Amino acid sequence: MTRTTLATALLTAAALLGMASPALPQSAPTASQGFAYSADDGNLTPTTVSLRGRAEIVQGGNRIRANAIEATRGGSGVSRIEATGDVYFVTPDQSMRGERAVYTPGNDEIVVTGDVVLTQGRNVLTGNRVVYNTRTETARIEGGGGNGRVQGVFYPEGDN
Repeated sequence: MTRTTLATALLTAAALLGMASPALPQSAPTASQGFAYSADDGNLTPTTVSLRGRAEIVQGGNRIRANAIEATRGGSGVSRIEATGDVYFVTPDQSMRGERAVYTPGNDEIVVTGDVVLTQGRNVLTGNRVVYNTRTETARIEGGGGNGRVQGVFYPEGDN
């Protein structure tokens, strides 16, 4: 893809992504804040935006980064964002990493799978799957790893 074609595709992608409300998980930002995005390569169809190679989408204080990100447009905006390969989802208060993440704006949930590590300050949880609600800021983690268990380290508040 040439630089001009990629720039045009990414501008169109921004317009497509900007139609969602919200288009990315968010605790404080609003859809009117817009999106910043980058990737080594991109593709645009009437219903999808695909970013590949160091793909990243940022809105407000939230960021999702992965080897590849694909956003699918539904009737009223983005209906699904899927990130694959070395996924990082970062909010102002916590971060999650795994191998795959799917965000569905309709239910305000991002599901991260594959050797998941969830951190908040010094607190750490590990498992195979985490379901995080961006509206309530709550997480549910399921077992994984060699022993199939959820594991973690928690520090009392104020013990930073």
